[in-house]
This record gives sequence, C-alpha cells and structure tokens, in this order.
Amino acid sequence: MSLAQLKEAEDEFDEEDMKAIEVYREKRLQEWKALKKKQKFGELKEISGNQYVNEVTNAEKDVWVIIHLYRSSIPMCLLVNQHLSLLARKFPETKFVKAIVNSCIQHYHDNCLPTIFVYKSGQIEGKFIGIAECGGINLKLEELEWKLAEVGAIQTELEENPKKVIEDMMVSSIRNTSIYDSDSSNSDNDTK
Repeated sequence: MSLAQLKEAEDEFDEEDMKAIEVYREKRLQEWKALKKKQKFGELKEISGNQYVNEVTNAEKDVWVIIHLYRSSIPMCLLVNQHLSLLARKFPETKFVKAIVNSCIQHYHDNCLPTIFVYKSGQIEGKFIGIAECGGINLKLEELEWKLAEVGAIQTELEENPKKVIEDMMVSSIRNTSIYDSDSSNSDNDTK
C-alpha cells in the first residue's frame, strides 16, 4: 500500500472503529454497573443490636443476609468470624453481618454460641445454633460454605459436602472396627 492508501484506510478505520469502540465501551459500562449493583456487600460488617432490624430483618427484598451472633471470648466464634469474612469477599452479593450477642439478645447462653441466622426478605431461612450445628470446633471454610449454600444463601462451586467424606470414612471405620471386634470376641468365646 502507498502512503496515501494507508492514510485513507486509517481515516476509514477511525470513523467505523470509533463507533464500534464507543458501542463496546457503553456495553461494558452497563455490564460493570449491573455487576456493581449486584455485588454491593463484600465484607463482614459489624452491627449493633439497634441496627439489627434495619440491617437484617428489613434488608432489601431478595437479598440474603447472614448474621453471626458472637462473643469474642469464645474461640469458635472467632473462627466463624474469620470464615465469614472470607466468604463475604467471595460472595459479595450476599450481606454478611456480625453482632455481639448481648447487644441483640440479653442473657443469651454461651452454649448457644456461635449462632448464625440466615434471612431472606425478612424471614429466617436457616439457623445454626451452637458449636455442633455450626460445624464443630474443627470447622473448615468449605464446610461453612456448604452449609450456607444448602440453605440457599450463596451459590457455591463445591460439588459435594466436604464434611460428608469425613463422616463416611468415620462410619466405615466404625463399621469395620465393629465387625472385627465382634469376630474376635466370638473367637475368644469359642476358645474358652
């Protein structure tokens, strides 16, 4: 191509491509705005008892809200707060809040902590009360993620319950042990 032909092609490129670039830019801007609107949370927010109704019960319609009632002197509560903080970043379309239990419910028993309530449109959709229901003292992030996904509060990519594998192995181990124990106790009785 000659210099004149290149200049002519460049001029044509500018007009058509500028229009295409502007259309693409506008489309991406709309996608970004929609994503930003959907992903408006992204953190574990501390609230007080006075804010509970506004932040949780009266939250926007169709917004999932996960609230953790905790006491900082209970190690399991601190673990749940760590996990929820990570999950809040991973699932920014879900509202994650925490509150010191005494600011919300007076005289709440420590054996009921940690307590996690899951709300949607002002209704409780799930609750996990106490260490056992929250997943035990060795709770893993993926196990809590699975629990919250089962209720519907988050859309996980986990394909199966991570705790189930452990439980299945434990049950299998117990069954095998019982079989062997009963066999050995029978053979002991036979030899006597």
